[in-house]
Amino acid sequence: MAVSRRTLLATGAAAGVMPLAGPPSAAAAAGRPGGTVRVRTGFERLAADGYRLLEGQRVGVITNQSGITSDARGVVDVMHADRRVRLRAVFGAEHGYRGTPQAGLSEGDYTDPASGLPVYDTYRKSGQPLADLFDRAGVDTLVYDSQDAGARFYTCIWTLYDCMVAAALAGKRFVVLDRPNPTGGREAYGPVLDRAYTTFIGRAPIAQAHGMTVGELALLYNGEFVPSVAGRAVPLTVVEMSGWRRGDFFDATGLPWVPPSPNMATPDTALVYAGTGMFEGTNMSEGRGTVRPFEMLGAEGLDGRWARAANAAGLPGVHFREAYYVPTFGPFQGRTVGGLQLHVHDRNAFDPVRTGIALLVTAKRAWHGFAWRPDRFIDKLTGSTRVRTMIDAGAGTDEVTGAWQRELTAFRAVRRGYLRYR
Repeated sequence: MAVSRRTLLATGAAAGVMPLAGPPSAAAAAGRPGGTVRVRTGFERLAADGYRLLEGQRVGVITNQSGITSDARGVVDVMHADRRVRLRAVFGAEHGYRGTPQAGLSEGDYTDPASGLPVYDTYRKSGQPLADLFDRAGVDTLVYDSQDAGARFYTCIWTLYDCMVAAALAGKRFVVLDRPNPTGGREAYGPVLDRAYTTFIGRAPIAQAHGMTVGELALLYNGEFVPSVAGRAVPLTVVEMSGWRRGDFFDATGLPWVPPSPNMATPDTALVYAGTGMFEGTNMSEGRGTVRPFEMLGAEGLDGRWARAANAAGLPGVHFREAYYVPTFGPFQGRTVGGLQLHVHDRNAFDPVRTGIALLVTAKRAWHGFAWRPDRFIDKLTGSTRVRTMIDAGAGTDEVTGAWQRELTAFRAVRRGYLRYR
């Protein structure tokens, strides 16, 4: 991926960034061990500024249950109660505005009983139909505020992308209220999407573990991808956080964690998801129906051989425990599953995508029943046929991960132009 002229221009006010505040006040410091500064999200900074950015605008908010304040109030409820904001609509996505449905479902259109606001369902809508929905809702400015999980195949970041494209088509302003990447953000890992495999779990060529905040992703989308789809960039402002650094994991922020989807239970789930989420492309259990989804993996008939093989791979930052469980839903529902649980002991050394590849390689060797899903969903998750075909051909972890290094290096170069935190 070549660095475009747009990349070089996407700095400061030209990129629509509300810059970081000065040194945080003492009141912003949370009682985090080691004195880590409490993070103020984009919403907290917008509100502290009296919502001046939204003055005179009819506002629609794209969010879900993870769009909360530092004291765990819903941002929609807070804005709706404030006369300075002309809030007109809420837009939900997969899992809905209140987060009740499971994967692949949404809540539909309805009136929110708490606020009386109309809630519009954006799930499986894009392009002109989504632009028309924004017009019908009677809004001038779309505000996005939702917690990401840090993986390319997590659909909230493609709701962001689709809504930015639709806003450009409809002539709307777009504001992103930034939140932390729960996995940190020091680097990007994994394969970059091949455009031939574009789906709702990957609209554009970014790395599988992108290492960016949603605000940074929005800047990248607007600089690299939106104009080629919509014919123009969207008028975009990103309200940055203060107090967040790239090396910070979620527990260093002082912010409450609300699962942004039913199976993204904790920040620990997000830490491994960019790798273990690939098991959704197999016939194995990815831990859905347990209290540790994506941290526990297995299949009926597997035993301790898999955990031993995974530990023997010497992967940095992680140990594997032989584990048995009975999923309450999903693959092998109600049956005893054998497999393993991931225990990340050094988050700075841990590479989720390399770990996921090693687990696929060792699972195929340890369990004779291993198979890819018949719909080749693994190709959509990984962004090409390469992972599946290489593992089927007997390739090891080093060979598979080595195959994407050139494209990853190119993405990292583009990514650097859009990073807004040290």
